[in-house]
Amino acid sequence: MPPRQTSPRERVQQSQGPEAVADDAGGGASPILAHLAGRLRQRRQELALTLRELAELAGVSERFLVLLESGRANVSVVRLEDIGRALRTSAAALLSASELVEEEASRGPSSGEAGAAGGVLVALLGMRGAGKTTIGGRAAARLGAPFLELDGLVAARAGMSLAALFEIHGNAYYRRLEREELARLADARAHGIVATGGGLVTDPATFERLRRCAVTVWLRAKPEDHWRRVVEQGDARPMANRADAMKELRALFQARRALYEQADFVVDTSALGLARSVDRVVKIAREAGRRDATRSP
Repeated sequence: MPPRQTSPRERVQQSQGPEAVADDAGGGASPILAHLAGRLRQRRQELALTLRELAELAGVSERFLVLLESGRANVSVVRLEDIGRALRTSAAALLSASELVEEEASRGPSSGEAGAAGGVLVALLGMRGAGKTTIGGRAAARLGAPFLELDGLVAARAGMSLAALFEIHGNAYYRRLEREELARLADARAHGIVATGGGLVTDPATFERLRRCAVTVWLRAKPEDHWRRVVEQGDARPMANRADAMKELRALFQARRALYEQADFVVDTSALGLARSVDRVVKIAREAGRRDATRSP
C-alpha cells in the first residue's frame, strides 16, 4: 500500500517543530501573555531583528514567534529563557512589568525627539535588503514612536509564518491580508514607522491607500547592496540555484523603480550608510509631525 501523501499544511506543521503546535491552544490572550507579546515585539524591534533572525538565534520556529508575539501561545520558562538570551535579556525581565517600566524610563528617547513624529505614520518602501527593519527600528527608537512591520501583522493575522502562508494559501491571500491590515492601521490613525513588504507597490489599490494614510519613504539602494545585505542575513533563497540571479534582481529593481519613485521622500542608503540613513528618516518623521501638528485644530 503506497504511503499517504502529506498536504502542504501537514508539511508546514511538521517543519515548524512541536512547540508551535502544542502551544497554539490558548484561546483569548491572558493579560500576562499580552504583556509578554508586547515586550517581545518591542525588544526585537529595538535590536532590529526580523522574526526569522530571532527564530534562528533562539532555536525556535518562526511560526511559534508569530503566535507568541500575538499573545496566542503559551511558552515554557526554559524556552522563554532561550528567547530572552537571543534578545540579550532574560525571561524574568521579559515577564516583569516593573522591569519594563524601569528600562523605558532609563533609556527613553533623546531630548527633543520624544513624540516628535506626532500622529504621523511614516511608511518605508523598498526591496528586500533595503534596510527597512534596521533603519525603521532604530529611527522609531530615536523618536520614541512605535515600529511596525506590515509583514509581521499579516503573519500574526494568519497565525503562521509568511513562508507557510505562501505555501498553503498563495500570493493572492497574502495580498488580501496585507490590504486589510493596512486598512486597519489607517482606520485606527496609527502613528510611528511601518516597514512594508517589497512588493506592496505592485498592488495599485494598496499602494494608493498607503500614500493617503502615510508619509512614504523609499529606501533606495544599489542592486548589489540589496543582494549583499540579504546574503549577510543568511537568506539567499529567492535567488538560490539561479545562474542569472543578479540579472534578475536588477530587472526587478528597474521594473519597480518608477513605483518606488512615487514615494514622498527618497533616502539613498547606499550613499548615506546606516547611521546617516537613520538620521534622515528621523528628520523626515519629525518634520512631518510638525506639519501635522500645525494643521490640527
